[in-house]
Amino acid sequence: MSRSKQPWFLVSMMLIAANLRLPITIIPPLLPKIEHALALPSAMGGLLTSIPLVTFAIFSPIIVKLAQRWGNSWTVFSLFLLLIIGSYLRLIPTVAAVFCGTFLIGIGADSGNVLIPALIKENMPNRVNVGTGLYTLAMLLIGALGTATAGFLIGQISLQATLGWLSVLSIVAALAWIPHLRRPATTTTTNHPQPQAHYQSVWHQPLGWLITLFFGLQALVYYSFVTWLPGMLSAHGIPALTASNLLTILQISGLPLSFLVPFLFNKRHGVSWLIALMTLGYVIAPLGFLLPTHALGWLTLCSLTIGVGAGVAFNLAVLFFTEKTTNPIQTAAVSGMAQSAGYLLAAVGPLLFGYLQSRLGTWLPVIGLLALFAALLSLTGVLIQRHGLIAE
Repeated sequence: MSRSKQPWFLVSMMLIAANLRLPITIIPPLLPKIEHALALPSAMGGLLTSIPLVTFAIFSPIIVKLAQRWGNSWTVFSLFLLLIIGSYLRLIPTVAAVFCGTFLIGIGADSGNVLIPALIKENMPNRVNVGTGLYTLAMLLIGALGTATAGFLIGQISLQATLGWLSVLSIVAALAWIPHLRRPATTTTTNHPQPQAHYQSVWHQPLGWLITLFFGLQALVYYSFVTWLPGMLSAHGIPALTASNLLTILQISGLPLSFLVPFLFNKRHGVSWLIALMTLGYVIAPLGFLLPTHALGWLTLCSLTIGVGAGVAFNLAVLFFTEKTTNPIQTAAVSGMAQSAGYLLAAVGPLLFGYLQSRLGTWLPVIGLLALFAALLSLTGVLIQRHGLIAE
């Protein structure tokens, strides 16, 4: 793509990215209303976070295959329409409509999750870090603002109106993407020959599995916190609105990492420093919730530091897709693999931890397990750092 066309690609790409987490992160503040309106038990409410993750796991390899036939841009657009349909289907106050809509949202969001990194490498081969930084910034920023906005709107208007207004951005994103459909269809194989017989599938390479494990662990920890942090804070006597604001702080605090991580990635010892920062945020900071304190300042500091760890983890995961591969074919393949097996692991988190807390009546074992998974995440990052590139 010529440099003159890159600004519009960036704008439309960021609008798509803005909707990849938004339909999921608006749910936690709305869960009490949804559970009341649909007479859902709390364990079933956790499914509204887990369903998209299971959908990501199932459809990621399928999306890679569709992109090879339809082209990356057309695949993103076609499946993104399902996200729009699903978002408005959730306005119907029935269990079937809400869960079916959430399922469609998962398919639509997954098309962007899998293919946007490949589109960045394809359209901005010399500015991958810039594109990746803006991609993750849009995703994290709008996801965080969506949580805060949902928490505010649900106190002012109805549940259906809140969901409807927060879904308008998806329509804007789809319209902004239409100009890319006028270009000749570009598949993951357009600019590269089909893999030869000696081509090594990423599914058969240790580095592919390490990247998958890294992505899965960071997603498991992140979505568990997004789903259950308000519950953890309520155990410390924090009001629901304050807990929602602290969840927003957790998400916003990771935004600067969208630029810091790409900047440091190729610097000497840069990845080592990033993994250390991730360990502070994801392994050590959650242990602060084990202290029997009601101090808002302390709980805010813990939430903020966890958010920094989340920002490092997610941005590193996306950069591993682009920086550990040599062409868009591999980028799409690694992205599809990581988000398939990785989200399958992540989907277990909200359900498992919600069940564990309901059985034991305390968040202490959950926090300990999250810190343990985060420690494994840091170890996996170190192993990936020492590895070379995905083999051709």
